[in-house]
Amino acid sequence: MGGFVIVPMQASDWPAVQRIYAEGIATGNATFETAVTADWETWDAGKRPDCRLVAKSGDDVLGWAALSPISKRAVYAGVAEVSVYVGDDARGQGVGKALLQALVLASEEAGVWTLMASIFPENEASVAIHQQCGFRLLGRRHHIAQHHGIWRDTVILERRSQVVGV
Repeated sequence: MGGFVIVPMQASDWPAVQRIYAEGIATGNATFETAVTADWETWDAGKRPDCRLVAKSGDDVLGWAALSPISKRAVYAGVAEVSVYVGDDARGQGVGKALLQALVLASEEAGVWTLMASIFPENEASVAIHQQCGFRLLGRRHHIAQHHGIWRDTVILERRSQVVGV
């Protein structure tokens, strides 16, 4: 790995984050979403404010990672869902793994004790980097939802902090 740094995401990164998200959607194996969130405010409202990162090479955003709360209930305040997206031109260069490793550290600094990921099983690279970063496979949800009219499965992975909530 080299040639990039991981830094906190700023609102000014939104155009690049939006573009990279669109590239992920276009793969057909990154998310059930079929359209990019239209504006920063809507995207921002669904994410934790303390765990958002971008990988940058100079001024270019190569990828991003963020956490979303899984529930508004106080008992789940330390549980979050992981999103990691890497731009088309930066895939296969260690950006995704570096973002996920940095997100794990940021999550623990923020008091998060459990990270969850729901990934299409066809997205083998994403499953692999999650497992390399300490996530364990919990199981598979069969035909959990339709994507472009086709029933899709997801695999569920979880990472329990060894630092927070032990």
